Amino acid sequence: MSERMEGIVAPGRVAVVTGAANGIGLAIARTFAARGMRLALFDLDADALQNIASTVGVDAICVSGDVSDLSALTRLRDETLSRFGEVAVLVNNAGITQGAGPWDDPAKWRRQIEVNFGGILAAQHLFVPYLIESSRTSAVINLGSKEGITTPPGNAAYSVAKAAVKVLTEQLAHELLKVTAGRVSAHLLVPGYTWTPMNMAFKPQGAPKPDEAWTAEQVVEYFLARLLDGDFYIICPDNAVTSQTDAKRIRWAADDMILNRPALSRWHPDWKEKFLASLNDGR
Repeated sequence: MSERMEGIVAPGRVAVVTGAANGIGLAIARTFAARGMRLALFDLDADALQNIASTVGVDAICVSGDVSDLSALTRLRDETLSRFGEVAVLVNNAGITQGAGPWDDPAKWRRQIEVNFGGILAAQHLFVPYLIESSRTSAVINLGSKEGITTPPGNAAYSVAKAAVKVLTEQLAHELLKVTAGRVSAHLLVPGYTWTPMNMAFKPQGAPKPDEAWTAEQVVEYFLARLLDGDFYIICPDNAVTSQTDAKRIRWAADDMILNRPALSRWHPDWKEKFLASLNDGR
């Protein structure tokens, strides 16, 4: 366990969480509150935020708005620093998935990119300079997706946005190491299949949690243990996909370029059976 991270996720310190009204964001907020952290919660759903703030048992502020709105994120920063005077953790969790294919309307793409990537970029622009100037340890956690790493077909705009988040967070981690010598760090949280309102929207109303999915609380338990160890890549399994399978999928995707295979060969008719065979090759 990293002593540095123990000093960040610590009683009295402040966690800023976007998309905090439900799902993984809510689970992260509750977990940090259970460790005595004060909270700055951000979401479109102002009523839900107020209900959460009244139940977490720690000092919490709520700011409602859209992460694609720079003025709303500026209010979040300013109200957080005015109330608490510090930030220990910035969790960029807010996101949407609405679907857009490679030749769909650019307006559909724009919304996906503005929320899933632009919101994270804007929050970093507003908070990271403060974290660098502060004398205290701190961390930025950005929510990625396996769709941004192995980029499966069928949800192109979301995959592109999340691929951008991966690259952005890698770049952030590298630059922060240079300018703060590790005092401020960045981390990429990549959930597996998780039963959240975003995923529930694609199921019939009232559908039970699929056996394959983890709960948001399981994701956060896995995340926190690895964050406290100082991991950069925090790639979560689920009840259907192990960490070993994730590694093989990631390796296969990288080998598409190295071996000059067809794009997305894992799903290509000439290659998909070879991929499935590779899952059992013992490597």
